[in-house]
Amino acid sequence: MPAAAFPPAAADTEGARLLRTVGVPDGTVLLRQPGEDEGLLPLVQDVVSVGDLEDSEGLEDLEGLEGLEDAAGGVGGWPVIGWLLHAHLVLDPASGTVYALDPDEEIVRGLHTDVSSLVEVAFRFQRLLEEFAFGGDHIDGGGEDAGFERLEGEVERVREEIGRVDPLPFRDEETVWSVVADEIAMGQRFPGDSPGARSLYG
Repeated sequence: MPAAAFPPAAADTEGARLLRTVGVPDGTVLLRQPGEDEGLLPLVQDVVSVGDLEDSEGLEDLEGLEGLEDAAGGVGGWPVIGWLLHAHLVLDPASGTVYALDPDEEIVRGLHTDVSSLVEVAFRFQRLLEEFAFGGDHIDGGGEDAGFERLEGEVERVREEIGRVDPLPFRDEETVWSVVADEIAMGQRFPGDSPGARSLYG
């Protein structure tokens, strides 16, 4: 993602630099691509009516944001960096916080204290989806049930370890990452060529 894709206020921030140099695993998070015409990431004001966000119940997460419709300094001017489940992922250039914006509910909630947390959660889940194997009776003596128990334990470990560093991704059952974690624990989201998918679906 080139620096020129970000609005000027965000181009030189630590979050933008991480997205340009490290990136985010794309198995669970879909990164936005700059538009073909201008080569820019969409802004919040391009994907949702910013005026409607002023009454959003989710804005208790956003402190000190006067003038939401100010494209230069308010929520409307934040770049949309990705998509997770039903939510746009947006970056606040000033704080580095990543927010989840639900375009249907018009709710904004803090999702990560910074982009490094987003990268870490996406990486941990992607690795689990690519490497986890349920095993069989001949391997662990417990069959599929034991495999699901181990999988649930691995997902819970991610929740706990991430939560010690950043409380936002799993702070309650309604965050998009909590929903993704539940889906993974139920055996969903495994790519077709992964050990987990082969043991579940043959």
